[in-house]
Amino acid sequence: MHIKHLIFCLLFLFLGKSTTEETMTWNESRKLTWADFKANPNTDSDAVALTASGITFGYSVKTSGRRIIDFSVTVEAHFYSNKSWYLKDKGDAYILGHEQLHFDITELYTRKFRQQLERLVVNQNVREQMQRLHTSTNKAVSETQKRYDVQSNHSINKEMQKQWETFIKEELKELDKYKSQ
Repeated sequence: MHIKHLIFCLLFLFLGKSTTEETMTWNESRKLTWADFKANPNTDSDAVALTASGITFGYSVKTSGRRIIDFSVTVEAHFYSNKSWYLKDKGDAYILGHEQLHFDITELYTRKFRQQLERLVVNQNVREQMQRLHTSTNKAVSETQKRYDVQSNHSINKEMQKQWETFIKEELKELDKYKSQ
């Protein structure tokens, strides 16, 4: 007897409720445009823009009796249009580049997660192992997003912004095998 369990776990770097969730999956040939940012700006924020992105993770486990015999996973980097915003009078190409890099960082950790999942071996603890990897990936992407904003001073430090762009580009290239399609 084969039983499939499907569990979806979502990470949102921006918490909020929305009845219609418009998402865009990361794609190296499709960069963000200001038209993708559809939420109303937060006028109480000092930020010029906010990128809401996250990693979706789902898996199924195939069992025979009580024994796990196989598993499959899906992992994607998403941009959430209805939770992302910008100030129209201040948003320019440079700021958009900063926001794109937030999305690229999400893709980087999506690739790292796929790489780690590929190394898992089917066993009775595979669900727990996937959940631990998911939790640690969520923590790592969140910490990196924060560090990026602090070090680049939300893009104001142009030299540091450039360093981050180079670093993320190199990291993505190293994990090209695991890129989103």
